[in-house]
Amino acid sequence: MTTRALVLGGGGSLGNAWEIGVVAGLYAGGVDVRAADLIVGTSAGATAAAQITSEAPDVLLAQALAEQYPQRPAAPPAGAGGRSDAPRVNYVQLTGDIITGSADPVDMRRRLGAASLAAEGALDPDAIAARLAQVASRLPSQEWPAQRVVLTAVDAVTGEEVLYDRESGVSLADAVTASTSMGFGGPAHAIDGRRLLDGGYRANENADLAAGHDRVLVLSPFGGRSRHPEEWGTRLAAHIENLRAQGSDVRSIFPDDDSQEVFAGNMMNLAQRPAAARAGFEQGQVLADQIVAFWV
Repeated sequence: MTTRALVLGGGGSLGNAWEIGVVAGLYAGGVDVRAADLIVGTSAGATAAAQITSEAPDVLLAQALAEQYPQRPAAPPAGAGGRSDAPRVNYVQLTGDIITGSADPVDMRRRLGAASLAAEGALDPDAIAARLAQVASRLPSQEWPAQRVVLTAVDAVTGEEVLYDRESGVSLADAVTASTSMGFGGPAHAIDGRRLLDGGYRANENADLAAGHDRVLVLSPFGGRSRHPEEWGTRLAAHIENLRAQGSDVRSIFPDDDSQEVFAGNMMNLAQRPAAARAGFEQGQVLADQIVAFWV
C-alpha cells in the first residue's frame, strides 16, 4: 500500500494563511492532501496541521479571507518577554550571530534557548497561560486528530528536538503552542516543567521526519530557504535529497510570485492574511492537476 506524508513548514502568520489556501486550492481541484498517513507540522505549519485535520478546507479558507486587521506592519520582536524596562532585541541579528557562532545544530539550539530565556527573565505563568489560550482559540478542535500528526518543538535548555503526537500525553493546544513559541518576543512555552521553543529552530520544514513514506508533499512558505549552514544538512534541499535516496517520491510547493508579493518580506503582517490565503488558494488550484497524478 502506498503511504503518503504531508509536511507543513513554518512561515509566520502569512505562511499559515498561505498553507491553508494551498490545501483548499488543491482540495477544490480534487486533491485532498489531508488524507495523508502522516502530517508533520512546524511552527505556523503546526497550527495549519491542527486546523486542516479538524475543519473542512473551504471553511478554513472562508475564515481566513474574512479576517480583518489594521493595515500596518507587525512590530519587530522585542526581547522583554513583556517587561517594559528591558531593551529591545534585534531578532534577526541576534539569531544570525548565534547561528554563525555555533558548532552544530544542537549547539545552536542550546544557545538560542539560553538567549531566549535570558531575554524573557523570570518565568511568568500568566503570560504562558495567556498565549496558550490564544493559540487554542485558533484551533477548530482541541482534540488530536485520529490520523498521525507530528508537531515539532525544541527544548530551550538542552537544544534537543521534541516531537509531539497524540500518544505524547500532551494536549493539542500545548503542542501547537510549543511549536510556535519563537521566544525573545514572548515566553518559551512550558509543559511539565520543560521550556520549549519553536520547531523551526530545528529546521523550517523538518521534512526528514517523513522518512519511510512512499510519497512526500512539502509546503514551504519560506521556499526552502534557511539561514543554517549548508554543511549542517538541515536545509530542505538536503532533506529532500536524503528522502529520495531512501526511495521516497518527493514534491514541494513554494510560494509563487504572487504569493511572494503578498508576503513582501514580512511574514507576520496580519493585515495580509486574507491576501496570502487567496494567493495560496489560487496557486493550489493551478497545481492540482500536477499534484493529483503524484498523490492519488
